[in-house]
Amino acid sequence: MSDELDLLRRANPVPADGPHFGDGPLDHRAERRLERLLAQDRPVRRAPRARLLWGLAAGGVVVVTALAALLGGPNSRPALAAPRPLTVHAHSTPVPLTELAELAAAAAADGSPRLRRGTHVQSWSLGLADGTPPVTLPEERVVRWHADDSRTELVVATDPRHPGRPVLTDAGGEPRTVADGHVLSRTTYPPSWSDAPPEAPPPHTPAALRAYLAETARTDSLDTPELLDAVRELLGHWMLGARESAALVRVLADAEGLRPAGQVTDRLGRPGQAYVYAGEGGRRMLILDPRTGAVLGLETTFGQDAPEYGVHAGDVMEYSAWMR
Repeated sequence: MSDELDLLRRANPVPADGPHFGDGPLDHRAERRLERLLAQDRPVRRAPRARLLWGLAAGGVVVVTALAALLGGPNSRPALAAPRPLTVHAHSTPVPLTELAELAAAAAADGSPRLRRGTHVQSWSLGLADGTPPVTLPEERVVRWHADDSRTELVVATDPRHPGRPVLTDAGGEPRTVADGHVLSRTTYPPSWSDAPPEAPPPHTPAALRAYLAETARTDSLDTPELLDAVRELLGHWMLGARESAALVRVLADAEGLRPAGQVTDRLGRPGQAYVYAGEGGRRMLILDPRTGAVLGLETTFGQDAPEYGVHAGDVMEYSAWMR
């Protein structure tokens, strides 16, 4: 009986402003919803990463993970909707990647900043469930390596779009709100090293870096979606130096279908140049620093409606913003 009551409280089939109050009977809709909740025991998981979603969406199928319940109760904060996609500034001039590559090479002449192991990334990922509005799960992750090749990973619930406001998280398996800046995990890993990408240091010449990214993607023929996936994975392990960023822009300049779109302001308020790849399943927007070519962000948006999840074409599936 206690399990049923817990499920009922989270589902909130009888809201405070509904036609039934207190211990009154459930209507047919509420009874069906409670039966569905009791019949299903779906684990709470974070939505799959963009690579899996992109590949499936390209085949015409949108695969999402279910959140078992979304903060029920009449006093709960409303679910946070997906962030709006970034928009290119009106009348801004697109900068070709070949031109940006020249700027990046000039900026890298003194070799500063240098390549650094670790990452600092702010991410927003979408959680979806049948019959409920989509929710955005924001977090910040910092990975620092130490002299003995051990590393520490810190994950914090925070959303710079709404400083000081509670943040929705699914850490620990149950969706809930936590205070801005709440530490979700702090983990120290023992010394480790690998000479295979992406753990191995990336090279700083275009040809060698392209081969490195192909090995990261485990493919001999690196297409543009695989290239962008490999870049995301690389930035999960390394903060690129000026020379590596310049080499990466040269590699990106040869990518088929990655077109310049114009100037944007990223989700951390930084100016950037946007480069867009539109495939069958959706759109990816890569944001690069207009002076150095460093990767600032990567946004993935849905290419088609998924009404059963409250998702429309153009909604943001995932966004990452990298910092040093």
